Amino acid sequence: MKRAIPALVLSAAALVPVWRYAPSTDSTSTTTTSEPAPSASASTSSGSTVVTGPTIDTEKGPVQIQATFRGEKITAVKFLQQPDHPQTEAAVPVLIEETLQAQSADIDTVSGATITSDAYRESLQAAIDARA
Repeated sequence: MKRAIPALVLSAAALVPVWRYAPSTDSTSTTTTSEPAPSASASTSSGSTVVTGPTIDTEKGPVQIQATFRGEKITAVKFLQQPDHPQTEAAVPVLIEETLQAQSADIDTVSGATITSDAYRESLQAAIDARA
């Protein structure tokens, strides 16, 4: 009985944050507007063209990529900015690998990182368009 009382008190104390939890009422969405996408910048060195995509602001944080091209081929992609979130960390290598395989921004969304995936594709597509 001496252990039961502290156990009940600690259990009740652990449930207080759950009872007090209120979901965010922020109605921010990541819908596409009719505004033109921010421009990308490019530089050329040793036969490769490095293009920096625009920064895409999301509710999770900014996303910006840098793509390296050799001719028409995407040879590397690097995140310059990304949300500090575990699901984003897991999605980064998947997005880059799919891009290198597809050689375009027409890639699948990574489950659990939809917002980051969408912003990545937008920044990547702008970089591809700027290279052309």
